[in-house]
Amino acid sequence: MTEKKMRILAAGDIHGDASLTKKLAQKAEKEKADVVILCGDITSLIETKNLLKPFKDRKQKVLIIPGNHDSFATVDFMAELYGLDNIHGYSIKYKDVGIFGAGGATGFNISDKELFDTLKKGHNALHGLKKTIMVTHMHAQGTKSELSGFEGSPGIRKAVEKFKPDILLHSHIHEASGLEEKIGKTKVINVGRDGMIIEL
Repeated sequence: MTEKKMRILAAGDIHGDASLTKKLAQKAEKEKADVVILCGDITSLIETKNLLKPFKDRKQKVLIIPGNHDSFATVDFMAELYGLDNIHGYSIKYKDVGIFGAGGATGFNISDKELFDTLKKGHNALHGLKKTIMVTHMHAQGTKSELSGFEGSPGIRKAVEKFKPDILLHSHIHEASGLEEKIGKTKVINVGRDGMIIEL
């Protein structure tokens, strides 16, 4: 009997767009996603009421991290308000998959050393799992998302090379959304704001 794959709906850079979160929640339901992962830049300066409520209404499992436009406190508050998991510096185990993450972006609200140390903290809590997913807002150094002119994070690159996750999910660089590549055996995906279904 073949093992059922885990289905993930991953998106980022929502920037307070409540109509988009509604569409993403509907897509997650339609695609039978086991978990939704939001890779930061969830909020905007314009306060959007009930921004993540569509996921809560459908009782969907949602993991979030802050981006460079989110304050760490706001994302903590939203996680508590909507019953979501903020995995910045933490990890969760879902089925046989470990998921760990670090939000923010260098030059905005976190240093490169902090990014690496936060990913290390999350990863260290995972033991004995064959499959892992790393979630960041920012892109790794030397990846295709640098086409934007913004250098990626050496700390994230170092974390990928050291912890060898199966997949790295990130957003941040809008014009590179949908791009996929590899760092060693790690599949790197810029998930974009419209949401991508990933199976593992």
